Amino acid sequence: MDPRFNEIFTKPENEIFKVVFFPDRIYHAQYLNATRSDRYRYNVQEVRGKEGINVLKGEVYLDGQFLSNFLRIEYRSSRLVEVAREQGRFLKDRLLAYIKVIPENGDNIADSIVKMSYCPWIDAYQVELWETLEAPNNNYHDYKVLDLMGYQKSITRIPTFNPALADIKSLKQLELAFRENDRDLPFGYTINDPVWDNNYGRNYQAPNSPEASPNPDVNTVKVDNYFIDFQRGWFIQSENIQPVRYLNALIDRGTTDFDETGQNIIEMRWLLQREFGSSVVFFHEVIIPPGKTEGTHRHIGSEELYYIVEGEGLAYMGVGDDPNTDNLPTVTRDIYGIGQKECKELPVKSGSVIYTKSGGIHGIRNPNDKSLKFVAFLYQSS
Repeated sequence: MDPRFNEIFTKPENEIFKVVFFPDRIYHAQYLNATRSDRYRYNVQEVRGKEGINVLKGEVYLDGQFLSNFLRIEYRSSRLVEVAREQGRFLKDRLLAYIKVIPENGDNIADSIVKMSYCPWIDAYQVELWETLEAPNNNYHDYKVLDLMGYQKSITRIPTFNPALADIKSLKQLELAFRENDRDLPFGYTINDPVWDNNYGRNYQAPNSPEASPNPDVNTVKVDNYFIDFQRGWFIQSENIQPVRYLNALIDRGTTDFDETGQNIIEMRWLLQREFGSSVVFFHEVIIPPGKTEGTHRHIGSEELYYIVEGEGLAYMGVGDDPNTDNLPTVTRDIYGIGQKECKELPVKSGSVIYTKSGGIHGIRNPNDKSLKFVAFLYQSS
């Protein structure tokens, strides 16, 4: 990162920008593997993260001379710890990562299973993938770093990744998943039923067949992994994205809002999904035509924010979820998957915001003769 950012943290008037320009520890490059010796320097060109995952790419220098491009994966394993514990096991010092490298031009795509080692410096599992482990001619590796290098070591080489690593700037995307080690440590017996953290069997929505009947499976793409994208920005016109149509979304059959005639169809334009870092799952635009409903539902382990941009309607929030709604009418609603609950009925219009924490209830209905449109962010909260 540009060292000029240091000025942001020394000028009192820039205090607020500590949030906007937050410099993570990678800026200081103190905890990468080869920095155990001051003969090595990293040029970190990009950093991306998902919840509990950091990915870095860039260059490594030895004694001021370019040595290798590198890719570094860090994983804090909170999800994998949980599923391993369900099997009565602990992760110990090693686990495995599935890594798929995807260069910009689509050539030289490769994947591999790679060992990761626990590093107490960062309290995470990590591995660095270098183009070469060979020192330049007439030079040698420092002994502090040399013992980290080699097959299944913290600094390793995957030959099939070399074409992608050779042009590190063109390496634009990665797919990742993590699983238990192949052997239980320290006892050494084989783990025959290893558990995975594949982003909870992640899928995403795509308008592969937008004119198909609502809820077609073809519009749900199953990927079973984490997605890392090194693209730096997106400019999107929502009307250029075809919507996906959903019939009786989040409404159980046999409940009041369920439409047996197949007419309760709403549309969603999926603007950003896998592109997000952090814990954000999606940002999309929802259109509820006149007389249609998005079912009332409860969030568990996730939070969602609605912002109404067009039209008017009635939204629902669980009684007591927001004390400021206590004076609004109380109605009974069918909550998707869990039965009836008392809710507050909220009049909404352009500019209204509905923010729902884990455990909260929300839904929205359009009883009017004009479409209602809102945008929504959803992210995992636990």
